[in-house]
Amino acid sequence: MHRLGRFDVASLPRVIFGPGRVQELASIIKSFGRRALVVTGARSFRSGAHWPGLVDSLEKHKIEWDHVEIRGEPSPPVIDNMVDRFHGERIDVVAGIGGGSAMDGAKAIAGLLPSGDSVMDYLEGVGRGRTYHGPATPLIAVPTTAGTGSEATKNAVLSRQGDDGFKKSFRHPLLMARVALLDPELMRDLPRELMASQAMDALTQLIESYVSPNASPFTDALALSGIEAARDGLFAAIEGAGEKSAAGRAAMIYAAYCSGITLAQAGLGVVHCLASPLGAFFPIPHGVVCGTLLGAATRMNIDAIQSREPNHPALRRYARIGRLLSQDPAQTDTRALTWLTDTLDKWIRRLKIPRLSAYGVSTDDFPRLVAGCLSGSNKTNPLVLTGAEMTEILTQRL
Repeated sequence: MHRLGRFDVASLPRVIFGPGRVQELASIIKSFGRRALVVTGARSFRSGAHWPGLVDSLEKHKIEWDHVEIRGEPSPPVIDNMVDRFHGERIDVVAGIGGGSAMDGAKAIAGLLPSGDSVMDYLEGVGRGRTYHGPATPLIAVPTTAGTGSEATKNAVLSRQGDDGFKKSFRHPLLMARVALLDPELMRDLPRELMASQAMDALTQLIESYVSPNASPFTDALALSGIEAARDGLFAAIEGAGEKSAAGRAAMIYAAYCSGITLAQAGLGVVHCLASPLGAFFPIPHGVVCGTLLGAATRMNIDAIQSREPNHPALRRYARIGRLLSQDPAQTDTRALTWLTDTLDKWIRRLKIPRLSAYGVSTDDFPRLVAGCLSGSNKTNPLVLTGAEMTEILTQRL
């Protein structure tokens, strides 16, 4: 029986799940009003088979709409320019369609359209420190990848790359999407490498939130459900065909949605702590960071816990994940822990997740990467890792 302590559950969007549900998007938009701003990524949805149908449906529903693109990870100037452009246009609803970057951009725009404020007024750690009070324009989130779970989170991640770069959040419960429309068919034509890295992002978020000290029975149930879905769906989605591939895509978009809920409620760990400076200083996609570091970081966490706090409950949680992935409930904890780390390494090789050096990272960069993590927060890692331990994680994946 769970020992139920105190925990909070933040607001969540209405979920519309299933193949073909994107055909309902125009009617959902109309339920919020007649003036919409559609925010997409730079290419995948606009160039796919579903864009003409959406345009026709918007016209049939007599919806006035404008369209903007988020190219790459959104930056504060990009968000501010779009807010300046549409502030005062009486936008009733924002529809964010795309990967995590497009949805994060849409989330920030929706939050700022009513006031016309700059996102730098509210960006954590680098902004002007103002407190956000809303209101926010209603947001509909439509993921076309299965990775970040942005459709279920209250933060918009914005980046500036370079030596003075950062990767920070504009965060508030009012930024949560009103509706999350999850249609696995939108993933059908994704490149293999993108689907692979996004899947590893979702798996990382599920594992890190499950072993977080802030985990609760609520997040545990969703994390384990999502990990099981990823176990069954990841390679089916990426390598399968026909009905097998379709079932895999449905499993992965569900797993990613679960990961968004659990990360928002329980927090993440050292992989995402290191992902922040890596994404700020190098042009490395977030999913690649997560995928390439997950195996090494999991092994380091397990080794550090066994060395310093052998009775830590996270060890039993890691072992439970190992048994779940292996589908062998009779495994001992010791065997399950080894099976978990070996399996993650095997999956990373099979998915051909690039190493850090492929994006220009070298050992000379390790001190500032580790400093960026130490000066941030890895307090929801099972235990706080040392700089030397984080350096070893990076070394293993260079």
